[in-house]
Amino acid sequence: MRILIAAAGSRGDVAPYTGLGAALRTAGHDVALATTDAFAPLVREAGLEFRPLPADPRKGGGNGGTRELLRAAAAFVGELGQGFADALDRGADLMLLSTTTAPFGRHLTEATGIPGLGVYLQPTAPTGDFPPVVSGARSLGRAGNRMAGRFALRMTDRLYAPAVTALRERLGLPPAPPAAPRERLERGDRPVLHGFSTALVPRPSDWRPGLRVVGNWWPYHDADARLPPELEDFLSAGPPPVLIGFGSMAAGEGERLGALAAAALRRAGLRGILQSGSAGLAAGGDDVLTVGDVPHAALFPRLAAVVHHAGAGTAAAALRAGLPAVAVPVTADQPFWARRLAAIGAAPEPIPYRRLTAERLADALDRAVRRGSCAEAAARAAKHMAGEDGAGRVVEAVERPAGS
Repeated sequence: MRILIAAAGSRGDVAPYTGLGAALRTAGHDVALATTDAFAPLVREAGLEFRPLPADPRKGGGNGGTRELLRAAAAFVGELGQGFADALDRGADLMLLSTTTAPFGRHLTEATGIPGLGVYLQPTAPTGDFPPVVSGARSLGRAGNRMAGRFALRMTDRLYAPAVTALRERLGLPPAPPAAPRERLERGDRPVLHGFSTALVPRPSDWRPGLRVVGNWWPYHDADARLPPELEDFLSAGPPPVLIGFGSMAAGEGERLGALAAAALRRAGLRGILQSGSAGLAAGGDDVLTVGDVPHAALFPRLAAVVHHAGAGTAAAALRAGLPAVAVPVTADQPFWARRLAAIGAAPEPIPYRRLTAERLADALDRAVRRGSCAEAAARAAKHMAGEDGAGRVVEAVERPAGS
């Protein structure tokens, strides 16, 4: 079967689909991954066909408030919609659609007849269990959470509406209300598979039957790859260090964050690795090393803890390795994942990015590393996750005959 996976956003929004694609390829399918040019090397390294999507993922990020985030998201979505149909020019028998691409994929299915299956990294359907993941809000009670979830879906429809209108015109489809395709799929109980662990977010009991939580799909990792020699030497030179990184967040704030991180590590009496990321973190000293991109699967099992921005992928990777964490959420769905880590006991209470200080970070590190409860909770989660096979569940769903 020719399968097209479509995903767009930051590295954390795309990398898990390289592992999913590799699992589908191993199962005998011809797999392409459509994403933005920045991630073409990741796609090709996984042995998948790369198909370009036009949007710049940096337009979907930012460190500002809700208004700035919405403006950035609108620009990102508008650019993405302009060329989304081009990803199908080389054909496919099935589309696997991420949270960001599903609102376009529904219209491509209508125009071409090519079926689509949702494969989401975030829970988006309304539930009484928690508020919308991108709202940053704490629980509003069961009724309030469901109401907020429905409102969030309507806001997403509005965000995508101009780009969807242009796409439907290009595809020769008649005008349609923004919510119509989504509501039609919901009424038909079309399946959506969610790639996160029930150790972190149990499946809500009030979800419709077609919504499944299958476990993470992990970024592709070459098992023969080795860590850089300088990093190997640092790891061997003392006790397990703490990794501090903010992924694609906090662009341009590397000097401030590097100094803050180094001060927190000294205050806590810990060795540390700074992952430069988009922020450009850097610091020196005998007990601090700065690195670039390093596969989580190779590095995390050799750490004492991770300080991160609570992106879905990094939060899951730390749990998979049984590591306690200190979450410093910046924006979007990160406060949700940060609170989930704290709720299961694998991290102390999150430190909002704008309130981050060396003193607060050092205190949180002390609690995460030297008080055993966080490590014990993370180890329990890791054992649970070891029994999940998210990619395998997607392969089964893809190969299951229709209607079975």
